[in-house]
Order: sequence, then C-alpha cells, then structure tokens
Amino acid sequence: MQLRLGIGAILAALFLLAYAIPGWVSSPSNVRNIVLSPLFWPYTLGALTGLVGLGLALSGWRESRAEPVNETIDDPRAGVLRLVAFAVLTAVTFRVMPVLGMVWTSMLAFLALAFLVRTRHPATAVICAVVVPLVLYAFFAHVASVAIPQGELVRLP
Repeated sequence: MQLRLGIGAILAALFLLAYAIPGWVSSPSNVRNIVLSPLFWPYTLGALTGLVGLGLALSGWRESRAEPVNETIDDPRAGVLRLVAFAVLTAVTFRVMPVLGMVWTSMLAFLALAFLVRTRHPATAVICAVVVPLVLYAFFAHVASVAIPQGELVRLP
C-alpha cells in the first residue's frame, strides 16, 4: 500500500511541478520577498509531496518483502462510522471557526481527529495540536504579515 501511495504522490508532485503550478498560478514580477510570492508555497508543497512520495515508495519497496502486519477489524462498520464522524467534525469546525478563530479551532479539530482515528501517539498528537497552529500563526501573522482570522472570544497578539 505504501508503495502505491508513494508512486501516486510522486506522480501528483510531477503533475503539480511540471504542469499545474506553471500553468495556473500567476505571480507579479515585482514581488521582492520570495516567501510572499504566489509561486513559492505551491512549489514548496509540490516538492514536499514528491519527497514524501519518494519516502513512502522506498519504505513500501523495502517492506514489500516483509510479512503484512495489518490487524483484523472486529466491526467493518467502524470505518463508515469514522467517516461520518469526520464529516460531522468538518462541519462543526467550519461552524465554530468564526467564534473561536482559526488557530484555536485548528487545535481542537486536530485533537478531535487524532483521537477519532485512534492515534498510537496521543502525547505527540496533543503537542502537535498546540504547537503547529501557534507556529503557523506566528509565521503568517508576524513574518508574512497575513491576517489570520481571529475569533470573538480570544484574540492572539
């Protein structure tokens, strides 16, 4: 499975880098800061998609000779229930965002999703749920000077 996902990610990255980004993303020529260019982040995400795909493909190729370790599922309906719960979580996230703001809502949504999929690393999930939105907020609000939607209850500096 990892090999197929890796190959798919590599193909998606090639499509993005070779065709989609140059063809569909335009950038003014007078952008002084490369990080603020409309082309920078799509190319960065495309390259990271390719690197992750390469890692998945190599990992899948290496483990293809090993025995499968998938556990049996007691109730096959559990996947459908989780999918429905994810859809509800997504709807609630968009309803709560104007009240709490993007950063706090992202933290709560990340936590809820991590525990919905029963992560094997709950401590890491809690740390990432708090740190990643705060770091992204700090970068975009204070370095890139991009306004991040704040909530009605709590405002970040």
